[in-house]
Amino acid sequence: MFFYRFLGVLFITFYFFGCGTNSENKSDNEMPKAIVHSNSDSLDLSDTLNEQLYEEADNLAYEEAYDKALTLFNIPFIEQDVKTKFGNAHVIICGPKNGEPLVLLHGMNASSTMWYPNIKSYSKYYRVYAIDYFLEPGKSQYIGKTSNTNEIIDWYFEIFDQLQLKKFNLLGASRGGWLSVNIALRAGSRINKLILLSPAQTFGIIKPGFDIFSNIGYSVIPKRKKLRGILETMSSNVDGMSQIFINQYFMATKKASIDANVIKMQPFFGKELKSLKMPILVLIGDRDIINGGLNLTRAKRLCANVDTGTISNAGHFLSMDQSDIVDKRVIEFLRK
Repeated sequence: MFFYRFLGVLFITFYFFGCGTNSENKSDNEMPKAIVHSNSDSLDLSDTLNEQLYEEADNLAYEEAYDKALTLFNIPFIEQDVKTKFGNAHVIICGPKNGEPLVLLHGMNASSTMWYPNIKSYSKYYRVYAIDYFLEPGKSQYIGKTSNTNEIIDWYFEIFDQLQLKKFNLLGASRGGWLSVNIALRAGSRINKLILLSPAQTFGIIKPGFDIFSNIGYSVIPKRKKLRGILETMSSNVDGMSQIFINQYFMATKKASIDANVIKMQPFFGKELKSLKMPILVLIGDRDIINGGLNLTRAKRLCANVDTGTISNAGHFLSMDQSDIVDKRVIEFLRK
């Protein structure tokens, strides 16, 4: 048991959620800003993952790569900086102003741009708030240090309060799912419904395997020539992923640094999961290397009001692999 627990922690530390202090901090005296984007066409590039074709992209600054990835949204949105005691939080806001709030928390090193296949569907019905995690590459800025999960959750609630989100739906992917459960445990009365897309270290320890160890090695020394193989362990449809997003994702893995907080990422105790009373949806991919059937079984056994599902022909990146199916499940769950 200890061996598997150790490997699970090792994996998290070196790969999936462990990378992240954004080194380009701004002063906390900087005034918050909001940038409005109108509908813009995304760039139609084939995803060959050819190293030569990426040379120009790799010469971009990370924020330039981030902004290019935002063109994939192809809908009007606002970029807003929310001032917190930890630094400015970057939030992408879209959808009808009077729509029910839906907060999105992304997975490791993906930033809020990972929602490019889903954002149009969600913003049709909901006022969407996608938040960049402040201990990873993105546009949120972090001042100081923290090794305390409670302080991380405090940061999110500062954002919620300043955005006047008194009650909202919460959707988290991977590490974002684990953080979402922590948020729900802190103040469940504010969460209308909770959606977890292959949440890591939430219902069980990540089991070791060849693909896991491959990802550990890649996270320590990320190389472009190894990128496709790594993506194929996480996605069932690498060729369907946008080259623009992959460029940004690769730059994030190179930019990221070890975040000591991930060592504290452990599956939740049964009594914690039992205390969650809001409706919960848990989805995983049938080719998911992070979650499997046992995780869904534990979720159904311990969560009082949970709906679970396995998405066919999808890996850990299920919201990209099968975006139409996932979006339909999420929206149906939210609207019923």
